Amino acid sequence: MLIAEELSPATVDALGPDFDIITCDGANRAELLAAIVDVDAVLVRSATQIDAEALAAARQLKVVARAGVGLDNVDVPAATQAGVMVVNAPTSNIVSAAELAVALLLACARNVVPANSALHRGEWKRSKYTGVEVADKVVGVVGLGRIGILVAQRLSSFGVRLIAYDPYVQPARAAQLGIRMVSLDDLLAESDFITVHLPKTKETIGLIGDAELHKVKPTVRIINAARGGIVDEQALYEAIVDGRVAGAGLDVYAKEPCTDSPLFTLESVVATPHLGASTDEAQEKAGIAVARSVRLALAGELVPDAVNVQGGQLADDIKPLLSLAERLGSIACGLATDAVVRVDVEVLGAVVEHDVRVLELAALKGVFAKLVHDPVSYVNAPVLAEQRGVGVALTTDAHSPDHRSMVRVRLTQTNGAKISVAGTVTGARHVAKVVEVDDFDVDVPISEHMAFFRYHDRPGVVGIVGQMLGEADINIGGMQVSRDGPDGHALIVLTIDSAVPAEAVEAIASRIDAHSGRVVDLS
Repeated sequence: MLIAEELSPATVDALGPDFDIITCDGANRAELLAAIVDVDAVLVRSATQIDAEALAAARQLKVVARAGVGLDNVDVPAATQAGVMVVNAPTSNIVSAAELAVALLLACARNVVPANSALHRGEWKRSKYTGVEVADKVVGVVGLGRIGILVAQRLSSFGVRLIAYDPYVQPARAAQLGIRMVSLDDLLAESDFITVHLPKTKETIGLIGDAELHKVKPTVRIINAARGGIVDEQALYEAIVDGRVAGAGLDVYAKEPCTDSPLFTLESVVATPHLGASTDEAQEKAGIAVARSVRLALAGELVPDAVNVQGGQLADDIKPLLSLAERLGSIACGLATDAVVRVDVEVLGAVVEHDVRVLELAALKGVFAKLVHDPVSYVNAPVLAEQRGVGVALTTDAHSPDHRSMVRVRLTQTNGAKISVAGTVTGARHVAKVVEVDDFDVDVPISEHMAFFRYHDRPGVVGIVGQMLGEADINIGGMQVSRDGPDGHALIVLTIDSAVPAEAVEAIASRIDAHSGRVVDLS
């Protein structure tokens, strides 16, 4: 495991004693590329660039952990393509970031920074640095996510009137928080203070630019402690110089590190060097959070804070179904005789009260583990499906007539034929079982080696199969016959102790005149 930047001691403690930890200066490119070659995980902050080149150099990397919120320094699409999980600590710094935004707003309102600087120079300038009260002012919050809400809650105690712009937030939800939702134009026109709390995307870059800054009150003060570039810095400078904006509080910039901006020449601008997450508490929370995520990822479990894996927090009822869904995907793929063009995953029963999207990922992982030679993970399984034009769908139904919870994986092949395998888990030990193969009802524990023979039902077939496996020195762990009626079609499902050679499968299928004979190895 590689730690490429200085992290809190609590991070190393949270990783525990099970890992060999090496360190490097991640900002030193040559040092990073040499150190990352054979590690399973790399932990970074903001100075280390984990891009396509670094990912290509990392021959066995499984997880990139960013001890913080932003991921500007991690190439998430390239990591996803490589099957590398990317995790961060999305809630670690939200309190620190919210508190800094409030601090910038108050400092801007009361001219704290220039007054402080003047006094340090031995100048007593009370009249020059008269400020404004925050009470009874209109505060416009641009982006009502987790940090935006925290800022609004803290400012509400100052007796302000809160308005917000966020196209993804319902007015009723905002009203519960005492916030009135408005359009961006209305927010610009009404606000005495504007505080920005949006992620940096193609849509939000330059959101508050020259045109927008012509719509504001001349007494407005603008705070940006979110991401640089959302507020156009040149347009903001011109607006302050022209008297169209009274001041600003900035913690982030379009290009960082930023030490030379015309905004820094203005007394009415309070500027800090991206300190939003720079508290002891936030750094410790971030380190502990990503350390826990790394441990989960390297143990092969789903990680709630993985940014390139859908699934979220796993409920206890879902955990035993993960392995089941993956193995059902592998079994179904092993039974297919043609290329797979579609994967349908059905989840039935009580478990659907939870978020079960991760079971779709697990089934896809099982399917593609049988189809490609490269490693398949929860991360790159959807990418592999998309690249190969394989359709994927997940359906749920709370009704499960025979089992408390059941997962069914159905594959559609290029020839139009379909394969369906369903399973469940039973007992305190969550024993995984196959309970359905196409239209045949079975009840067979899943094992590393399984064989499936379909044939026209007639006497003596079971004995022939047993005899021929015995002659091949293959021991049978369990066997079940299912049929659609007397003298109809039948299915034998066997669990066996070792792999069956292809020639033995062909010989058995030929001897019993089977419609199909397939062996699936899950080891």
